Amino acid sequence: MPKVAKVLDDIGEIVAYKIWCEGCKEKHVLYVNTPGRYNWSFNGDLDKPTFSPSLLIRCGHYADPNAKTCWCTYNKEHPDNPAPFECGICHSFIRDGNIQYLNDCTHYLAGKTLPLKEIK
Repeated sequence: MPKVAKVLDDIGEIVAYKIWCEGCKEKHVLYVNTPGRYNWSFNGDLDKPTFSPSLLIRCGHYADPNAKTCWCTYNKEHPDNPAPFECGICHSFIRDGNIQYLNDCTHYLAGKTLPLKEIK
């Protein structure tokens, strides 16, 4: 199975690709050839993808340091029913089928490089 999944628009044009992020335990989307969005270059190889530049995902108070609430505060206020989200940073390079997690990641894979997992 490929390491990248195509994301199609309403008329079947490729607008983005998805990868599985082991650090975040979710899919991340990289847009290509999509007007009005930040776009990545892609080498076209679904098994050994390379995207450029780096991918930076910020969530919660890392996305907006001035926010009065975030997933951290929500989860503290709702310990019996926490959100399935966390505040964090995921910053990586995707090169030749590997994902290199940079040291500014807040998850457990910061500083590590792993092969991308297959995506469905």
